[in-house]
Amino acid sequence: MKEFLHQKGVAFVEKDVSKDEAALDELLEKGFAATPVTVIDGEAVVGFNRQRLEQLLGL
Repeated sequence: MKEFLHQKGVAFVEKDVSKDEAALDELLEKGFAATPVTVIDGEAVVGFNRQRLEQLLGL
């Protein structure tokens, strides 16, 4: 995911749920139990779905 976003020139904030308990709590509160979760304009994408990511990013 990070490599994809870097290649597309997209700025992002990374939250490592294995090291950040608040980030893990946030993930679980939103109903997600898997990573990566990418949120773009309020839309969550679970896993790496290139087509959906490109659609949401307008690429």
